[in-house]
Amino acid sequence: MTLVIKSDLDALVYLRETKALPIVSVWAVEFAVIVSKWTTRRRTRLALRQLNAHQLRDVGLTPDQALDESARVFWKA
Repeated sequence: MTLVIKSDLDALVYLRETKALPIVSVWAVEFAVIVSKWTTRRRTRLALRQLNAHQLRDVGLTPDQALDESARVFWKA
């Protein structure tokens, strides 16, 4: 049987419902997901600082909006 997981949330629900895994393993996976999200947020916010006004218009942001978003800390969504 092959399991197809559609998203991170589906994966976490599956892990929580599966009794074969120790709770520490589930916590480790949840922690890894959180760190991965934080890393992605930090990388994309740093990249946002590098965009010029023309590129920001392409993604639908003003320079002020981009500055505000890039100044946010990585743990805040």
